[in-house]
Amino acid sequence: MLTLPLDPTDDRADPAFKEAASCAQWLGQLQLTNLHAAHGILRMQLDEFNRYPMHGLERLHTLELLRETVSSVQGDYAKKLAAKKLPLSTEELTVFVSIIGLWQGMVTGYQRCLQAHIAGDEQLSPLGALLCQRCLLYSGLQIYEYLCAGYEFDGRLWRQLHALYRFSEERGLHLAEVPDSLGNSARSTACRSTYVKLLLASYAHRADLTRSQMQMLDRWLSLWSTDIALEHSFTRSRGDAPPLAVDLESPLGLLPLQQMSQTDSVRYLAMVPLSKLLRVKVILLQQGQSPQQQELGDGYGRAECIEFLNFLLQRWCEGRDERMAERQSELQQAQVCYGMESCYAHIANKPFRQPGKDAAVDDLSRKQIEAFGHVLSDTDRHNLSEMGFALETWRVQDESILGAQLLREKISGVRLGPNQLVAVRAGSAETFALGAVSWVMVKQTGQLHAGVRYLPGAAEAVAMKATGINLTVSDKYVAALLLPAMSALNIPPSLIAPRDWFKPGRMVEIVQMDKQKLNIRMEFSVEKGVDYERISFTPV
Repeated sequence: MLTLPLDPTDDRADPAFKEAASCAQWLGQLQLTNLHAAHGILRMQLDEFNRYPMHGLERLHTLELLRETVSSVQGDYAKKLAAKKLPLSTEELTVFVSIIGLWQGMVTGYQRCLQAHIAGDEQLSPLGALLCQRCLLYSGLQIYEYLCAGYEFDGRLWRQLHALYRFSEERGLHLAEVPDSLGNSARSTACRSTYVKLLLASYAHRADLTRSQMQMLDRWLSLWSTDIALEHSFTRSRGDAPPLAVDLESPLGLLPLQQMSQTDSVRYLAMVPLSKLLRVKVILLQQGQSPQQQELGDGYGRAECIEFLNFLLQRWCEGRDERMAERQSELQQAQVCYGMESCYAHIANKPFRQPGKDAAVDDLSRKQIEAFGHVLSDTDRHNLSEMGFALETWRVQDESILGAQLLREKISGVRLGPNQLVAVRAGSAETFALGAVSWVMVKQTGQLHAGVRYLPGAAEAVAMKATGINLTVSDKYVAALLLPAMSALNIPPSLIAPRDWFKPGRMVEIVQMDKQKLNIRMEFSVEKGVDYERISFTPV
């Protein structure tokens, strides 16, 4: 039997609206110009409305009226969290908690209606499928917000979702079509397609996916999920995309087949039709069809769609856990620093200084004597930390020559986001490996969990400055990092420069640690992070 965790209603509750008619009038007067205030009023009044005792059908009509405004305000409010580094600030976290709370308010409202349906309310008797779909939808939207924000969530959300779907299945409601005018496809949906859509979105999710990409995925799955079966058993042929599985009694979402025991509570998602669909769309796009012709929406370029479709194909259908390089999972500590100046300092074992500027050295020494009573040694890592080039301690959870998964030991520390420059010294290594953050998320413990992609080669700290005429950057030296050629892998040398320093054809002088000078010409940008750019160059 489905358990609905609901507090009792209260005769003393006094919401601003007590039936659909007064709700429509109230919404017409709600001021949306101040988004923060509007969101707070909506949440407060919805919570009060959920406490108010009333007939189930009138409650349902009122909730249906609220849907459009709630969806619009939630979407606009969530923009405040777009591309934010983690962990969120106190103000950002307040926004996030408020968004989750408003979705929970919608869940609670529809669960009260479902509770009345289960209790035998005759007016709600023919509306069981709609009530289950709405409960599934708004429960899933809470999970969606956690995924977009990069925060790990409690397994109770999955258990709630699984229980709702199982109830719809047991009552024979899971395939019944219900209207959902707010869906991206603007057509009817069903409990199964709503549930499958969230399962696939969560399984495809990676912490570096942007909110825009998640919205793109949501639109596509609204079209595709109606035709994806969720069965009690499966068949598999050689060469087919393997099915995925979900246990309706577990606190987890989809899992690969090999990680699942076969029990009565397990359901199997056949991935062969979806695999064929994705491959056909990629081929047709490569042959010149537009995203609009493939029902992929406006605002997405052909190349962007091909890349994302291939990502989904690999994620869903081709074994997401295959390893490109042998990894070691023994737990060890790692020292991590962030940003160009700090990475330079720890790779060079001394802070950046203008080459050949003795006056600058004397001025720095004077400042150190004033601050510490003596001149700090350049090559002492404790002194580097005192100078502001701090190292944080993380635990290595998984590492290969290509990258590592790290867990920060402390809750406090630098805020991180994808594509930030970092340097990692794992275990007993003597040197730092230069890399970029691939993804980052906040665990339930408050600790940051991050993936780092190593850049190829052992980085060398160098100083560089632009030369020639018509300079658009300073003619002073700046800190940079040089990555050597790796002929065995056919990887040419490259330069890691500060963000927005690159210009095609720019002439640059590089001073290496041994004082040797190298003149180069910048060719093209290999990759661009939030605080760095990797640049191909030619010696001149």
